[in-house]
Amino acid sequence: MNTADTIKNRILQLCGERDISINKLATICGLPPSSIKNILYGKSKNPKIITIKIICDGLNMTLGEFFSTEEFDNLEQEIE
Repeated sequence: MNTADTIKNRILQLCGERDISINKLATICGLPPSSIKNILYGKSKNPKIITIKIICDGLNMTLGEFFSTEEFDNLEQEIE
């Protein structure tokens, strides 16, 4: 699994835990729904850290909490 897929899975996990839709997440974060959907549907292969920070702010969590998962810890190095 690559970093973009792991970010997508984390966003979906957090929405599921909070029982909110992608559109609700966008509203909470003040982002256009297309920004989040581009990450989830693979159009954004390299989401900006600022976008992830805005999502974290909307979910009232830190970037550290967002990235503190076993999935992120087990990512393989992407530099060959």
